[in-house]
Amino acid sequence: MFHGRTRAVRRDLSQLVCALAGLGLGLPAPLITGGPQVNAGRVVSLLFTLGFGVISLVSIIYSMLFLVVQFSASTFTPRLGLFRDEPIVWRTFAFTVGVFVFTITAGLTIGTRGTVSVLVPCAAMILALVALALMRTLQMRAFSSIQLAHSLTAIVTRAHRLFDALYVRPYDPGRAPAAPAPQTPAPSAAVVTVRWSGPSAVLQQIDARSLIRTAQEHDCTLAFRAAPGTTLWQGRPLVDVTGGPMPDTALRDTMVTGVERTFDQDPELPLRLLADIALRALSPAVNDPATAVESMDRMEDLLGRLAGRDLEVGRFTDGTGRTRLTVPLPDWDRYVRTALDELLFAAAGSPMALRRLRTLLARLAEQSPPGRRAVLEERLHWADGAGNAAYPLVWAASEGR
Repeated sequence: MFHGRTRAVRRDLSQLVCALAGLGLGLPAPLITGGPQVNAGRVVSLLFTLGFGVISLVSIIYSMLFLVVQFSASTFTPRLGLFRDEPIVWRTFAFTVGVFVFTITAGLTIGTRGTVSVLVPCAAMILALVALALMRTLQMRAFSSIQLAHSLTAIVTRAHRLFDALYVRPYDPGRAPAAPAPQTPAPSAAVVTVRWSGPSAVLQQIDARSLIRTAQEHDCTLAFRAAPGTTLWQGRPLVDVTGGPMPDTALRDTMVTGVERTFDQDPELPLRLLADIALRALSPAVNDPATAVESMDRMEDLLGRLAGRDLEVGRFTDGTGRTRLTVPLPDWDRYVRTALDELLFAAAGSPMALRRLRTLLARLAEQSPPGRRAVLEERLHWADGAGNAAYPLVWAASEGR
């Protein structure tokens, strides 16, 4: 789960691979002698027209789609950037770059030849049609992404993948914590706090394997004080190093930072986004409680999944069982507070939203293990009190069903 920057590497690598493939196919294309021969001058004109036409079309489509999608997504929450990270987005762009490189390279390689095989323009036409098909798929995906149901489903789908990869063990209140392996006393037990020295950024990913390996090399233990999704500013405590010294550059090389939170290693982000959508829907400017209820439906799904999982997964050991790295991941109370606390106060002005929130809390309290019910029952009691005081008729009817 806590590995390196795989998504960004794949995105950049795909564009490079497609460009190299276009170059590799374009250079030998004029040497093909099979099939009928056609006038080389017309083929060169066709290749240049296809190449510049495809790259111009995709540039216009991308500009318009991102403008429309981002504007529409901001009506839910300004932090919603799901479409930009869709694989179809960068795969289509990478393939289009490959088509452009192929057509231009083949056109330049033909040079002053008199004739060329008809297979060359046919291949260029087929590649252009495939690029158009990918753009069509991209447009359909963009149109879907501006719909509320699609956005909520995309958030929940990514959350499911993240939770399943991060929280593997079921919750067992009787399970005793694993006893640490015997450790050799470090030469120095001093704790050195490493502070963030770069510009303000969001911690997006931590490469746990590299950190464990580096900690072994320097015979130290690393305790992060910031989890993925945390905003870092200059001077903020980042990690406590116990034992041997740890160079700042070694830590920086194992982290990925950016300008916003991502789904890669931030399990709190899906609940934050769902809460943001519900809060905006309940604001006086929007006043759309039905949207808030839809968001609560997905929120109940995610909290229900977390209720039965072991959330204590922030400790990483080396091959000998010695703890080398700890990361402060959210606990059950933190997840509940992030999802529901602000929503409780915002929903107090809407009987529909408050009633759905009460149902959510009642179901979760019933389904959750006993050790995790207290935080839910406190909020359920508050929701009942607010509902009885503000909407006695509606509340009595809902309790009777």
